[in-house]
Amino acid sequence: MVQTPTKSLTLDEFLQRPETKPASEFIDGQIIQKPMPQGKHSTIQSDLGGDINRVLKPQRIARAYSELRCTFGGRSTVPDVTVFTWERIPRDENGKVANTFSIAPDWTIEILSPDQSQTKVVRNILHCLACGTQMGWLIDPEEELVFVYFADRTIAVFEEPGEIIPVPLFAESFNLTVGELFAWLTQ
Repeated sequence: MVQTPTKSLTLDEFLQRPETKPASEFIDGQIIQKPMPQGKHSTIQSDLGGDINRVLKPQRIARAYSELRCTFGGRSTVPDVTVFTWERIPRDENGKVANTFSIAPDWTIEILSPDQSQTKVVRNILHCLACGTQMGWLIDPEEELVFVYFADRTIAVFEEPGEIIPVPLFAESFNLTVGELFAWLTQ
């Protein structure tokens, strides 16, 4: 849903506004509210983020975040899952994770909701890649497939249950097949 402000907002003005539920994003001068996550979306999001963290976080390789606002390159978006390499996680003066992430994630993952525009989601992934993200995934629970967007902007689709879905180099210890990903919907 696009919310058209009565006057043109700047990114800074958008960031001063109260958060909405579900989250709103600032893209090309427009405020766009994300759709409310539903069962399939929520299941994949929580299981995927948890599995990534179980593999990469103990070794301080990277950390996955759900619904984290990322503001960079003139946009403020809230990808379903973002992964930041350990050394790039923004920290406050006490060494704790910062509240504000003003950098592109190393890996961005979007899960398509039934009422969501695939075009809008793809544009967000491409924006991330243009700003230094190493890889993007677009997971379609209805079609049970994953589009993988590589840093060089090539795209591959993975839909066979036994196929291992590519991950960024830093996450090579994390392995997931298409079948394992969509099996979460039956558990």
